[in-house]
Amino acid sequence: MNILIVYAHPEPKSFNGALKDLAVSELISLGHQVKVSDLYAMNFKAVADEEDFQSIQNEDFLKYAVEQKHASKTSSFSSDIQAEQEKLLWAEFVIFQFPIWWYSVPAILKGWFDRVFASGFIYSRDSRYDTGGLKGRKAMLSATTGSPKMAYTLYGMDGDIHEKILYPINHGMLYFAGLEPVEPFIAWTPSHKEEDRKRYLEEYRSILHNLSEIPSIPYHPTSHYDENHQLKKEYR
Repeated sequence: MNILIVYAHPEPKSFNGALKDLAVSELISLGHQVKVSDLYAMNFKAVADEEDFQSIQNEDFLKYAVEQKHASKTSSFSSDIQAEQEKLLWAEFVIFQFPIWWYSVPAILKGWFDRVFASGFIYSRDSRYDTGGLKGRKAMLSATTGSPKMAYTLYGMDGDIHEKILYPINHGMLYFAGLEPVEPFIAWTPSHKEEDRKRYLEEYRSILHNLSEIPSIPYHPTSHYDENHQLKKEYR
């Protein structure tokens, strides 16, 4: 299987780095083809602007999504965006490795989504969610937290991690793009104890050996919604 790892952490010796390194070594040993986008090492540009396009359709007024659509039609994205889009088209499974910062992904990874998940390439008015541009591929979030697991529950101080934090990523980014999100791997407060880090590495190793067995997150297809983007009564 072709597997892309999008990795966002500034310190190679971090636990996120250890999880990324483990994934690369284990997946290659299992016979998979692996590519890594190490965003910090690449000095990936996070800010979306006119430099993302080799040519601008309207030089008087930048409407970013319109220029993305034009670049998708004319293959005129900047070289760094094109390279990432080619990796996505090559991949059959995408792993996103990152620490949860401020209830979301690091800015460099958010910028990757802003720039790479482009209009015309990933989505259009009639192509999104289960019909998005990356349909047929799976994706998994592998994240670390700074707070303990109980803080991220329904009545926890930080809120349910799946509904409050990961849903905007899994549903609003991955599924919107056509990817099929699977259940995430979460390492809770790995910076606290060495024994926890060792345990998480072994748990992750087991998951990597059974990628095809990870349950998908069940989201409704677009056909389950009416013309007002409301879930039809029979599916509620």
